[in-house]
Amino acid sequence: MPSIVILILVIGAAVAGLTLFLLKSFIAPKRITNMKEALKQGKSSLVIRGAKQLIAKEPRNAEAHYLLGKAYLKDKKTELALMEMKTVNQIGNFDTGIPETTFRKEIAELYLRYGQSEEALKEYIILIKKEPKVAEHYFNAGKLFEERNKAANAFKYFKKAAELNPNHAETHFRLGLILYRSKKPVEAKSELEKSLKLNPSHYKAYYYLGKLQKEGNDYTGALLSYEKAQKDPEFKPKALIERGTCYMNMQNPDKATVEFERAIRVSTDESSTDILYAHYFLGLALEKLRRMDEAIEHWEKVYSKKPAFRDVAEKLSQYQELRTDDRIKDYLTAGKEEFTDICKKLTGAMGYTLRDIGDTNGGCKVTATESESGKWRNARKMPVQIYFLRMPENVEDAIVRKMHDEMRQNSVPRGVVVNSAGFSRSAREFAETRPVDLIDKEKLQSLLKQIDW
Repeated sequence: MPSIVILILVIGAAVAGLTLFLLKSFIAPKRITNMKEALKQGKSSLVIRGAKQLIAKEPRNAEAHYLLGKAYLKDKKTELALMEMKTVNQIGNFDTGIPETTFRKEIAELYLRYGQSEEALKEYIILIKKEPKVAEHYFNAGKLFEERNKAANAFKYFKKAAELNPNHAETHFRLGLILYRSKKPVEAKSELEKSLKLNPSHYKAYYYLGKLQKEGNDYTGALLSYEKAQKDPEFKPKALIERGTCYMNMQNPDKATVEFERAIRVSTDESSTDILYAHYFLGLALEKLRRMDEAIEHWEKVYSKKPAFRDVAEKLSQYQELRTDDRIKDYLTAGKEEFTDICKKLTGAMGYTLRDIGDTNGGCKVTATESESGKWRNARKMPVQIYFLRMPENVEDAIVRKMHDEMRQNSVPRGVVVNSAGFSRSAREFAETRPVDLIDKEKLQSLLKQIDW
């Protein structure tokens, strides 16, 4: 009798266990199905509560963790969502109802949101293996390689993306940018033009196309491209500065000034590198226009923000005499007629008699002879050619050579070159063995003190 009771108890326990197992096997999938439906209906709180209860009983239920992560995403609790998605990745069971490719796109985006680009890249590499014909995966991997300054890898993935989807403008733009930075202008221009053909509103592409045109000395084309690039707020100051430098290269400082001033006006950050360049180049344009006081003001603004910026300290040092010496200031800033008058007076102060005067390189070219004096009054006066220059930098030997050749062509045996700055070492070495005298800023200042004003 006791044995029968024991047998009944054992059978009852087995039946109960089997019943419990069957109930669990039925209830868990049913709860998953209910949670999926609730998620579709936007009832994220129900999903969160149900998923947590199921996870408490089954910690390695990947689908429950995935649904909990999706519910957190619905509630914009992205950090909690990432934690759940990471758990799903660790469990690694995608044989259930988890769509693996969708999951990997979602977790990659979450990784990027929290600056975990290395982890995001791993996901895109897996996605490429899962879906090798999807261009988007290659493009996203290319962007991440580009951000890590691995241009060769980025180019390879962008190239594949372009092969799979040749109508994606951003891919062609990225390829063009890498090629531009790799000093491959022909290929870069081709990719940028493809990008613009697909998306004429891709204004960043116009900016880099303009840079290629400018570097190829196509200033007219570059000006048009930079005009369109201004429609991108981020690139507007840059495009205006580039337009200004185009006009400078075209020897049109008046128009360059307008562009640099516009760049400064539209800027919201006075300390940005772009605006430092705008002030610096505006100073150069104003220097060419002989508006020296204004030029110095802009260079001082640059110096106050970044003293080591290009040669701005040298520029300020070069023109410091303008603050204390009105004569050198007048020499540098005088208009055409006034400057011609100054050059005439300087010719006399140097001991020569003026015969002819004309323009040269923004300065004056004087043909003169030695003044009559003493017993040599009836001697033949030898002609001399004098060049008065207002160059802001040291005169190089190429300019002195050119002037010497001009003297020889005009059968003038002797020459003098006067400059408001100075002369390079090579220019001085060239003049030492020729009949050419060089007068630098210090000697010029002494001569200016000898004339009537």
